Amino acid sequence: MEPKGMKGKIIRQAKSLGASLVNFAPAQRWDEYGEVGPDYRPKALWDKVETVIVIGVPMLLPVLESTPSINYQEMYNTTNSLLDQIGFRLSVWLNDRGHSSIFMPRDGYGNLEILLNKYQGCFSHVFAAKYAGQGTIAYNHNLITREFGPRVRMVSLLTSLKLEGDPVIEKDICIKCDVCRKLCPSDAFTTRQDSIIADMDMTACTNYHIELRKENRWPCGICCKVCPIGDDRKLYESTNIGKYLKEREALDKNPDDPEYKSWVHQRTHGSSGTRIY
Repeated sequence: MEPKGMKGKIIRQAKSLGASLVNFAPAQRWDEYGEVGPDYRPKALWDKVETVIVIGVPMLLPVLESTPSINYQEMYNTTNSLLDQIGFRLSVWLNDRGHSSIFMPRDGYGNLEILLNKYQGCFSHVFAAKYAGQGTIAYNHNLITREFGPRVRMVSLLTSLKLEGDPVIEKDICIKCDVCRKLCPSDAFTTRQDSIIADMDMTACTNYHIELRKENRWPCGICCKVCPIGDDRKLYESTNIGKYLKEREALDKNPDDPEYKSWVHQRTHGSSGTRIY
């Protein structure tokens, strides 16, 4: 039985550590949906788990818009470090209160070369977030949320504490607008008629990331940058998706185009890369 008020206490503690989104999924939801292989479900990783707590933090849109840049790379690294800190510290906080808990780190691979041989980590935060009602899975395979679109990073806690799950979002948040496919620099997406989620060329995507890593300005993030969904767009007054669609053509004509000057400035400083988009 769930201790009285425990969900609220966990949410407050997680947010005090830096979390923006905190959602809950009973471990049996993986079995109910049957989308994730048995070896990749929470109970297969730790047999004591009853609830998965999914923590999300945003990637700040104006920094992401500068990609590929060292500034975006450092923000990405910051979110990774923060998520692991939250995951560890919240697990210890729960342990101290008699509820055994562990966390799955935000990335489940050692380097990009490993991904070329095996694309799957041992646990999917994207599916965990879906089952926790944090968002839905988008065309580009990212989690997409109402608050931040796909501009969100996650970490998952596995706890023996039984907690009521949040409602799963049944209606797709992704609108299948096709902008991420059009602007993907590795041409990684192929639209499927039977699914909102595209087929994805993981090798092409990973090889492009390896190029960016050599320039000290990875990951790519274009599919997250150009997505029109998210309340963060209103906050930053960045709702003109046409600006992204015109970017390559505009910079080919005039590398000093004032509309893109800030982005180009960030891309051409602090890394060895020379491309301006």
